[in-house]
Amino acid sequence: MTISARVHYAALAMAELAARQDDIAPVSIREITDRHGVPGPFLVQILRTLRAAGLVESIRGSHGGYRLAADASTLTLLDIAEAMGCQENGCRTEATPTPADEMLQEIWREAAEASRDVLASKRLIDMVDQVKHGDSSMFYI
Repeated sequence: MTISARVHYAALAMAELAARQDDIAPVSIREITDRHGVPGPFLVQILRTLRAAGLVESIRGSHGGYRLAADASTLTLLDIAEAMGCQENGCRTEATPTPADEMLQEIWREAAEASRDVLASKRLIDMVDQVKHGDSSMFYI
């Protein structure tokens, strides 16, 4: 499974929304871009995709923005990746499969499954809690 910049930025945006889920005001695109350096037009596309997947909701108006529509305590990074269209990348050849080709296909399948397992084990709320308590050097929210 390849984690694209699109998936990475979606996870950052979702983490920001989860970190601020108790705020009354929705989170604006500008706040996310300023804090995480995500290009604005790219973030707009990402948030549209997340909204279509039912993970965020948008609030219109001059004081509008975005909020989580899903429960951060059950939402995983795999959910976000799949909402962004991240699929397993099977490496198939057009040639007649040889024993070596079949062995490699099995290894690629195992690698993709391991990636899915790791992403499925990482809940959004846990990531946010680690960042809030300074337990993570990976993300800054």
